[in-house]
Amino acid sequence: MGIFSRLATLIKSNLNDLISRAEDPEKMLNQVTIEMESQLVEAKKQVAVSIADEKRLAKQAEQEMANAAEWERRAMLAIKAGDDNLAKEALARKKEHDGLASSYKEQWTKQKQAVDQLKTALRLLNNKIEEAKRKKNVLIARKKRAEAQQAIYNTMNNLNNVSAFDTFDRMSQKIDKMEAEAEATTELHEQYSGDTLKNRFDQLEATAGADDELLALKRKMGVAPPEPPKAPPPQVRVDGQGAAPRAEPEMSKAEQDELAAALAELEAEEQREQARMKR
Repeated sequence: MGIFSRLATLIKSNLNDLISRAEDPEKMLNQVTIEMESQLVEAKKQVAVSIADEKRLAKQAEQEMANAAEWERRAMLAIKAGDDNLAKEALARKKEHDGLASSYKEQWTKQKQAVDQLKTALRLLNNKIEEAKRKKNVLIARKKRAEAQQAIYNTMNNLNNVSAFDTFDRMSQKIDKMEAEAEATTELHEQYSGDTLKNRFDQLEATAGADDELLALKRKMGVAPPEPPKAPPPQVRVDGQGAAPRAEPEMSKAEQDELAAALAELEAEEQREQARMKR
């Protein structure tokens, strides 16, 4: 029973005090759990030996009872044969085996009671070890939670440091300066490359239809005046009977000059062609 006493002392120890003393509570708790399980295995082996002794005593008691019954049968056989002396010797041997059977039975009864107690103690011990393992898991979870809280506190403490915020402000100002310089460089490049005018026209073209679409939707909803009537078609002149109507052309001086130049070039080309054919 010494092993049960040692295990009981080990399990009843204060695990919280162990955490406060240990350098690494999680490792210490794991190590203690391993030791308890190892000692539990040894306790199970001792209980198994006790159970085996109980079974051996029971078999020995049964064997001595069987031997006594056999010598009683032999005594009866001697009586039938008329040999009373032989019968007395057989009965004496029977009495000897009866005594041994009684002794073994008494030892078996005591061993069985002890085995029953050992089994009960082993079950209780196993339950206590399982309880200790569950408590170990809770303690390790508490330890990890405390470590996480400490880490968060340290991080927040570092963030609350004035120098950290000064660094953020300084970097923010530096980035603002870089953005302003980049915008200035882009603006100068557009001014000297002519991109500014192009960008303005691109923006105008991108938004040109938006006003017309908005006005059309308002007219459709009746919140804007209707579209004014279209201008009448231009006047046409009839050159002759059956001729198709033709609008009066209106050409600018530049267009007339271009037309005259084109006609002159065409006439020159015809003259060069006629001269080539005459050759």
